[in-house]
Amino acid sequence: METGKTFKVARAKPSDAEAVAAFVSQATRGRVMVPAHSVLERFGAKGLWLVRDANGIIVGLAGWRAENLVARIDDFLIYPLELYATAGSVLIENIEQAAQELQCEVSMVFLPLQASPTLTGFFERRGYSRPEMEGLPRAWRETVQEAMDRNRYTVMRQLREDLVLRPM
Repeated sequence: METGKTFKVARAKPSDAEAVAAFVSQATRGRVMVPAHSVLERFGAKGLWLVRDANGIIVGLAGWRAENLVARIDDFLIYPLELYATAGSVLIENIEQAAQELQCEVSMVFLPLQASPTLTGFFERRGYSRPEMEGLPRAWRETVQEAMDRNRYTVMRQLREDLVLRPM
């Protein structure tokens, strides 16, 4: 999907596994080493999105899935950090668009408890906030609780006003 003159966002394919593994290693300065076969295994559990610069170099990735009208983003990595405002925005806009096409009511992001100010600020500027559990539809509440069980916290942004409240 074309997203402007500078960046291109597309869903990752199995043939991208080695490039994704190399990107994660580079972006984390070697703190996280993911073998290509582990990237391939992730395709069974979630979709991966990539954002590439004008030269075709991966500068961001996100892992997501949509279930019970909830879009869940649990991997989000932009490198270099100064590209959050541009490449990060293009990436999250594409994911939200795909979520809306699937009729998702909300987009939730699972953030590590020690998330950087760059990451948390990015999502705050995009309208994401920590939810109050009281009054959330059951599917949303269960998703928030799942994040807490994994030592993460959730920020969310409602995508639709007309809520189903009883997912299929």
